[in-house]
Amino acid sequence: MTIRKLLIANRGEIASRIIRTARAMDIATVAVFADPDAGLPFAREADEAVRLPGSTPAATYLRAEAIVEAARRTGADAVHPGYGFLSENAEFARACGAAGLTFVGPTPEAIEAMGSKIAAKRLMAEAGVPVLPGAVFDAARQPEPDQLRAAAAEIGYPVLVKAAFGGGGRGMRIVHDETQVVDAVAGARREAASAFGDGTVFLERLVTSPRHIEVQIVGDQAGTVVHLFERECSIQRRYQKIIEEAPSPVVGEELRAELCRAAVAAGKAIGYVGAGTVEFVLDAEGRFYFLEVNTRLQVEHPVTELITGLDLVKVQLDVAAGEPLPPRVTGASFTGHAIEARLYAEDAPGGYLPVSGDLHTVDIDPVAGLRVDAGFASGTAVSTYYDSMLAKVIGYGPTREDARRTLAGALSRARLHGVVTNRDLLVAILREPEFAAGAIDTGYLDRHPPADLCGPVDENAQRVHVLAAALAGQARRRTDSPVLASLPSGWRNNPSTRQEADYEVAGRRVEVRYRIDRDGLSATVDGTDLGDVVLHSAAPDAVDIEIAGTRRVIAVTRIGSVSYVDSPLGHTALAEIERFPDPSASAQAGSLLAPMPGTVVRVEVAVGDRVAEGAPMLAIEAMKMEHTIRAPAAGVVSEITVAAGAQVAGGAVLAVVKEQDDAGGQHE
Repeated sequence: MTIRKLLIANRGEIASRIIRTARAMDIATVAVFADPDAGLPFAREADEAVRLPGSTPAATYLRAEAIVEAARRTGADAVHPGYGFLSENAEFARACGAAGLTFVGPTPEAIEAMGSKIAAKRLMAEAGVPVLPGAVFDAARQPEPDQLRAAAAEIGYPVLVKAAFGGGGRGMRIVHDETQVVDAVAGARREAASAFGDGTVFLERLVTSPRHIEVQIVGDQAGTVVHLFERECSIQRRYQKIIEEAPSPVVGEELRAELCRAAVAAGKAIGYVGAGTVEFVLDAEGRFYFLEVNTRLQVEHPVTELITGLDLVKVQLDVAAGEPLPPRVTGASFTGHAIEARLYAEDAPGGYLPVSGDLHTVDIDPVAGLRVDAGFASGTAVSTYYDSMLAKVIGYGPTREDARRTLAGALSRARLHGVVTNRDLLVAILREPEFAAGAIDTGYLDRHPPADLCGPVDENAQRVHVLAAALAGQARRRTDSPVLASLPSGWRNNPSTRQEADYEVAGRRVEVRYRIDRDGLSATVDGTDLGDVVLHSAAPDAVDIEIAGTRRVIAVTRIGSVSYVDSPLGHTALAEIERFPDPSASAQAGSLLAPMPGTVVRVEVAVGDRVAEGAPMLAIEAMKMEHTIRAPAAGVVSEITVAAGAQVAGGAVLAVVKEQDDAGGQHE
């Protein structure tokens, strides 16, 4: 059988990734896109694209019937589900088969067998794969608190609460004692029902400080199942991977053989066809336990591709077309090392909160050993409806150290303007000594929180960047001026007059004062004299400046009132402060502000309720994750401005709490 036209039932970077391979195989492609994704690259890269009207996942990428209809309408003969959305939905795979479409993935029976983590654990135990003890709580019936506490006590704390269907860290909680278990299960059930349509959860003993190791497997329709070695995925935040690598720095030949043998046994137990991943947790003593099987392509598949030289999407398409696994797959070996970093639009120091907005610039210099799988490009927008991953950036080299340095250097030099990203965190991890030594586990970011990894603001770098922004701004105004355009930026014939500019930088106000006269340039930032300054040139987009004997060319990109400054010293976003701001713009004291754009999923208080400091008041869902908004202080709820289901912008006022003083009085 030959696949002639492929519909990709997904979005973003994985859609673009699949399109590249299909094009190389002379397979025509069809994309489907939701309204917020109309401007993303994948919708233009496909030969044809079909609009899925709407914004939410449920209205678009999760509508199996709409995707099958799009394939029928465009004449596609196969569907690739990518990862997430419908990729592990057995009914979708069946619907494709019923419509005469080749589903690029395992059989519906294999998906069903692994779709329930509960059934998967039972099957793996029968196949001789090590598993952890646990307890199941079905979505159909609300468990009693005593029942939950008894089950957790029998398993032994700490306990992990997990969604039975789905993954990606959604519907997952850690419980340390019996006081937490009831709320943790309730929250996990809600999140699982929202993300996967089924609120069934199970409790499982938590292996403390484990490493997350997974094995890539592939199988063909003749029953052959082989492994393509392991990946290390231990650097995680909120149970979601952010840095992955292959091979694992801790897995030796003997352990690798055991892991891969278990993974192949798991694949054969379910008659696996296509590309899949068997995930394990590895404890400090080197014992491993089955976690789950992901019956799809993984986000981190590029690291396996780079060390083996294989194209896993091509392998998937060949297997779906009925081809047997070729010798280059069944006899695969690996060379070198690869490390992948997931670049997200998120505020890592602020609790990994996802952010949305216009992405003005995405510019990562191509260097030897670097691969970039991007879902966004300059001039696109990050919406609140979907995962906020912008790109996967992968470094490859002969050794782990080579890959690490290549990746860290490329990320540190990238120009990313418009939304806050986790770039600084990724670079800090890659350069941190424990990571460099391979001493990592899933608790790495608990030991090394973003604030510690990224360190305090480099005030000297910030001063240089603020001055550069001011000089570039003045150069822009001078360039636009109809008179005296040839004078240097900031030139003053009167030596007593200084140029002034104020910026907001990382939440604080910074003042710059400078003057260019016959004696050269003098400048202060927040009252600090920058000393010996030589201005070689100042243009609207670049400032060539020498401070204290060190010369740097500093790039400045102005978008609206914000200047994005990039230099060897780092990256700074500076919002120019209006000279005469509108005083009505500030929110009243006691206001609870939305930390990000999203949907209000729950309001837990009413006007007049007394609340304790830290009490949950509302919950917002953004990019598939639920975020609880808590009372900033004890007091009385005086105002609620939203209801469940409301869409809110970042910074919007959600509620107001009047604080209580020690005498029982109230104040705002």
